[in-house]
Amino acid sequence: MKHILIPTDFSNNSWNALEYAACFFENIKCTFYVLHVDDLGNSDIASNSFLTINTKEKFTAIDKLNETIDRIAMCCPNPDHKFISLEEYGNFIDIIRKTVDEKKIDLIIMGTKGASSIKASIIGTNTGNVITKVACNVLVIPENTITKTPSNIAFPTDFNLFYTYPILNSITEILEISNAKLDVIHVTQFKPEFSNSQVINQAYLNDYLKELFTDTHSFNHILGKNVRDSILNYIAENKIEMLTMVAKNLNLFQQVFFNNSVEELSHQTSVPLFVMHE
Repeated sequence: MKHILIPTDFSNNSWNALEYAACFFENIKCTFYVLHVDDLGNSDIASNSFLTINTKEKFTAIDKLNETIDRIAMCCPNPDHKFISLEEYGNFIDIIRKTVDEKKIDLIIMGTKGASSIKASIIGTNTGNVITKVACNVLVIPENTITKTPSNIAFPTDFNLFYTYPILNSITEILEISNAKLDVIHVTQFKPEFSNSQVINQAYLNDYLKELFTDTHSFNHILGKNVRDSILNYIAENKIEMLTMVAKNLNLFQQVFFNNSVEELSHQTSVPLFVMHE
């Protein structure tokens, strides 16, 4: 049983994330927690006995949650899927952390608006804060993503990290569910000159993938002056349908997602991003 958390603000982007989740995990028994977080000022706790509680806003959120649950159940009927609505008040990240802990969440799935939103989210909005501040795997679904199981997944890496069991297990799960081909991508300006640790890490990852996914993985060393542009070009040229990265690899993460223009990121507005935590 997988426990998946899907925050919602009732936008089309949130719905896209929910629909993608139901499709991707079509053959997996799952409990989906659909969470709406409201400002603390709208809760009963924030209201004293001398003030009128804004019940209209409160019940509107509850009604929208119920409508969302009914809609996904009708749109994607699946006896192996259970949807539970949650309404919370307070700080968004604090609530996400609490829910991950209490509900034993395996994965968070969030929608985003695309290029400009990805840029903003990494530097401080909800999606970026969840990626960087919550110790749980996150799957980000851009607004233009086609709801389908990916057949080609790219894994950019600089081989500077040792691939621990949680990371390898996350890669294994995503590949077993999707039956996708995995392209491991390493970008360098010059001919690779690996350190001893990079050589060991690459060999370890290669041995692992060779044992489990012999014919469905490849290692690709790309010469390019700019890591970000090289990765985005690879995504476009090879019809990559999901990008996966390790959250702990901040150096590579920053090169791809920080300080980007909307134009540069627009190349991958339809590609989901799977961020793995240890």
